[in-house]
Amino acid sequence: MALEEQCSAPSRWRSISLTHVEFPEGDLTGHMLAYISLLPIAILVGFVTLIVFKRELHTISFFGGLILNEGVNWLLKHILREPRPCAGTHTTLHTDYGMPSSHSQLMWFFVVYFFLFLYLRMHQTNNARCVDLLWRHILSIILLGVALSVSYSRVYLLYHTWSQVFYGGVVGSTIGILWFFFTQEMLTPLFPKIAAWPISEYFLVRDTSLIPNILWFEYTVTRSEARNRQRKLGTKLQ
Repeated sequence: MALEEQCSAPSRWRSISLTHVEFPEGDLTGHMLAYISLLPIAILVGFVTLIVFKRELHTISFFGGLILNEGVNWLLKHILREPRPCAGTHTTLHTDYGMPSSHSQLMWFFVVYFFLFLYLRMHQTNNARCVDLLWRHILSIILLGVALSVSYSRVYLLYHTWSQVFYGGVVGSTIGILWFFFTQEMLTPLFPKIAAWPISEYFLVRDTSLIPNILWFEYTVTRSEARNRQRKLGTKLQ
């Protein structure tokens, strides 16, 4: 009943420039949620940027999982062919099928994979155990909130039903778990060999899978190198 009332509402829909995510005109909440629903695009752009600058094999594998996840979503949509709610409300859709939600599926793949990476892949290398756990928990809560917000935005903006968003989250979470353990158990042992390929050396592709906490490692190495260079510079000036 509530959905029928929403569909019959005479709201005018506007789209965010360049993205064509539509929201009811004059609806500030819808306007904000329209921007929140763009986060999957920001994640994809961020991954491409990270790969270009870091060229790390695990990051490339993570991105490969995202692409696989999108392929599965496209396949499921064209198999199930369940229509979106309020047909005709939006005029800038890439497909009329809504089951499962691609935004929800991508976000939950990303969040679940990142949870596993955060708690199973990264290990503490210094003595600040409590601080380390605290920032991991805070980051996890933020990511969970982001995933829920994106999922809710798709229902609020009438792009998907609750069931389409829910099953998108289930599929994305499942693929995230499977891809993480596939990467850890099957791909990670091959990373040293892949990194040693001539083409990998040419493009400066690297393997950091044996480094427990890459953030802490890069911080300490960079700080140490900066101090050494400062010391050498000071010696030359004298």
